[in-house]
Amino acid sequence: MCPAAEDRRAGETAEDPERPPGAPPAYDPWAAAKERIVAACRLAKVPEEVTAVLLHPERVVEVAVPVRLDRGEVVVFTGWRVHHNLARGPAKGGIRFHPALTAGEVVALAADMTLKTAVVDIPFGGGKGGVRCDPAALSLGELERLTRRYTVGIASLLGPDRDVPAPDVNTDERVMAWLQDTVDLLQGGAVPGVVTGKPLAVGGMRLHSGATASGVVRCVRAALSALGRPVAGQRVVVQGFGKVGRPLAFLLASAGCRVVAVADVAGATWNPAGLDVGALAAHADRTGSVAGFAGGAALDPAELWAVEADVAVPAALEGAIDRSQAEALRARLVVEAANGPVTPAADEVLARRGVTVVPDILANAGGVTASYFEWAQNRQGYRWEEALVAERLGRTMDEAFQTVWVRAEDLGVSLRDAAGVVAVERVAAALEARGVFP
Repeated sequence: MCPAAEDRRAGETAEDPERPPGAPPAYDPWAAAKERIVAACRLAKVPEEVTAVLLHPERVVEVAVPVRLDRGEVVVFTGWRVHHNLARGPAKGGIRFHPALTAGEVVALAADMTLKTAVVDIPFGGGKGGVRCDPAALSLGELERLTRRYTVGIASLLGPDRDVPAPDVNTDERVMAWLQDTVDLLQGGAVPGVVTGKPLAVGGMRLHSGATASGVVRCVRAALSALGRPVAGQRVVVQGFGKVGRPLAFLLASAGCRVVAVADVAGATWNPAGLDVGALAAHADRTGSVAGFAGGAALDPAELWAVEADVAVPAALEGAIDRSQAEALRARLVVEAANGPVTPAADEVLARRGVTVVPDILANAGGVTASYFEWAQNRQGYRWEEALVAERLGRTMDEAFQTVWVRAEDLGVSLRDAAGVVAVERVAAALEARGVFP
């Protein structure tokens, strides 16, 4: 247990004065991230100063985001942009809009990006940002004003060589276009490389939107192959049916898997024979949720992980699988499509039960890899062919998986620990090469 978490159960806050007596502890993503950083550093046997550096983000910027609502009232939201470590390149990380967003969550996600970019060996450091707000409660005009004012607040951090945001939870290519336009206006010229995941019309890339899901499927295939199991016929449960979970369900079904259960924020549906993903998507488009789908039985989302399955793919928010859910989980393979969905406490349970976990810093790195390709194309002023993008994305993910799998076997550790070692070693090499200034 790392010093920063001595009084916590693996990423779960031990004391919270606002928590009712007897209630489960709240999940602390930054405590969980620090615990995993310390564990990776110990395994990698890097100098203590590397651990110290990685436990302290380089900068945490908090900004007020005043927005005039359509009814004339001015509401002030809170936003953050975090640079965790930039030893390997400019900060790279998404921007999320969420009503429960906290500074600690953003810091943890930025640290995750430091490790993720290192695992797939692309020249970026870790960044993350967002605004605490409920985008569903905002009109399109209010959302645009919020995005632009937030961009102004963090503009001094942004640039192709400093910090390159991308979409994340509740943000999309439209939000990225507003961000880019704001930066262009502030700087007095076109800066297409300042953001990725933007529309094609302003320098985006065709395969970017599905890259995270594509990378997850590559890892599902690779993990099943390494475990000596076929892809066809594997029963999969997916938590989340948004920008990652939805294309992921399609890709898994296309690969021959049976998607037997899907959950979103409003409900869940289950069919042991396999859900018709196309019909499920059409239902979700009509109703806004997978709940009530005629092609499946209603399921309590809390029971999702107890569904009989071979593969579990959490593709929603962090902390989705805690200790008790890990005990109930039936699948023997977990592939983390979301950021930090399995708590460290749950990791202990899954390891004891012999469940293989492909960690987020490897499994969902397809998105940031595609962002790197888009950034590189913007810098070159030349758009790559789709076939080239797909081939390079697949090769990058496959090579990263094999590197981590081999390291796990050599060290006799989990894939999460092995991925952490690979990442920390690469960051440590960059820190050593740079030295300490002054």
